[in-house]
Amino acid sequence: MRFILIDKIVSLETGKGIKAVKNVSLSEEYLADHFPTFPVLPGVLLLEGLIESATWLVRRTENFAHSMILLEQAINVKYKSFLAPGAQIEYTVEAKTIEENVSSFKGFGISQGERIVEARFALKHFNLADEDSAMAAVDTGIIESLKKRWELLR
Repeated sequence: MRFILIDKIVSLETGKGIKAVKNVSLSEEYLADHFPTFPVLPGVLLLEGLIESATWLVRRTENFAHSMILLEQAINVKYKSFLAPGAQIEYTVEAKTIEENVSSFKGFGISQGERIVEARFALKHFNLADEDSAMAAVDTGIIESLKKRWELLR
């Protein structure tokens, strides 16, 4: 199962911050199991929404230089409420640092004026060809695909 947890990028200030939104739909597959009589967006996916927002900030700041941007560390993650189908969450992520291969952030998600999630986290960014030059074409394909998705999000 593949999750895309950002529906639209509301604003982005290169190297500084991003705001993005996610609308929760009852048709999302994981809600059937989480939980059948009380469907809510799983906490790990709330955190992933913050991370996904930050990855777009890194991509734009670095002009899509890396095919891979992965979570390195998450600390002080706090879940404060539930997010049910029909709700919208707005993620706000602020860059603390964005360097060549690592970055750090703090962020939060708000729904109907209530803070739902907050966290500090770090990402690592790299290309597959950094370890194996034969993967350069794969990096290029991934980056082109991400650029197309970017056009849909903004």
